[in-house]
Amino acid sequence: MYYASIDAIEAPLHENHMNQFKHIIFTRQAAIARITLNRPDAANGLDSLMARELKQAARLCDGDPQLKVVILTAHGRFFSAGGDLKEMLSHGDEIGAAAQALADDFHAAIATLSRMQAVLLIAVNGVAAGGGFSLALIGDLVLAAESASFTMAYTRAGLCPDGASSYFLPRLVGLRKAQELMLTNPLLDAREAAELGLVTRVVADQELAAETERLAGEFVSGARLSAAYARKLLLASPGNDLDAQMALEGQLLAQCAASPDGREGIQAFVDKRKPDFE
Repeated sequence: MYYASIDAIEAPLHENHMNQFKHIIFTRQAAIARITLNRPDAANGLDSLMARELKQAARLCDGDPQLKVVILTAHGRFFSAGGDLKEMLSHGDEIGAAAQALADDFHAAIATLSRMQAVLLIAVNGVAAGGGFSLALIGDLVLAAESASFTMAYTRAGLCPDGASSYFLPRLVGLRKAQELMLTNPLLDAREAAELGLVTRVVADQELAAETERLAGEFVSGARLSAAYARKLLLASPGNDLDAQMALEGQLLAQCAASPDGREGIQAFVDKRKPDFE
C-alpha cells in the first residue's frame, strides 16, 4: 500500500496550514505538494470536514506559483469509499441541504485542482468508490496499485453521481460505457480500469510510492508553464469549436515561446542539450 511518503521529511507550505487540517495531510517539499486523504478508520469517507479541507488545500496549491506538481493519494487500505453516508443521515430532515453543502465544497476543490497550473498526479492505493471514484478521474496522470478497485456505487445507495464524474467519465470512456458504469455499478479491478482508460498505469503495490515520486520528479524538472497550458487546452477543448481551440492554442503557444522556460527550451533544442528550466 502507498502512504504518500508520510514519514518522509517534508517542508509544509506554512506550518499553520499543515496544522489546521484534521482529515487530510497537506505538505510541500520544494516544487511538490502532497494531499493525503487521512480517515483510514472510516475508509477515507468524504465527510463535510474533509470536503472543506480539500477545498482549502486546493486553493493553497493554486495560489503557490512555485508548485509544479500536486500528488493526491490516501492513507490506509482505501483510496476513498466516497461520501460519508452516516454523516449524511445524522442531519435528519436537513440531509438535502447538508448534501448540497458537501457537494459544493467538494466541487470547489475539484474545480480548483483541475484548473490550477500545477500538474495533478493521483496515486490510487486501494478501493475508489463513489466520490473516491470521481476524485480519481480528475488527475492528469493516475497511477493505480494492483490491489486497487473502482466502482461508481452511487445508484446502489439511491444517489446520483457527483464530483464531476458525469463530466469526466464519458469523455474518458464514451457515453455507452459511462452509462453502464453509472447505472450498474460493476466493480473494476485495476487492470480493467486501465483498459477502459480510467487510469494511466497499473503499478505493483510495493512500487507505487517510488513510481509516483519518479513521475513527480519528471514534472519538477520540466517547464511549469508548458505543462500548465497543456492542461488548460485539454480542459477547454470539449467546449470549443475548432477555430476557438486553435485560437487558444496560438495564444498560449506564443506566451510559452516568450517565457524564460520557452526561450531556454528552444535554445536547448537548437544546442542539442538538456534544457535547464526554472
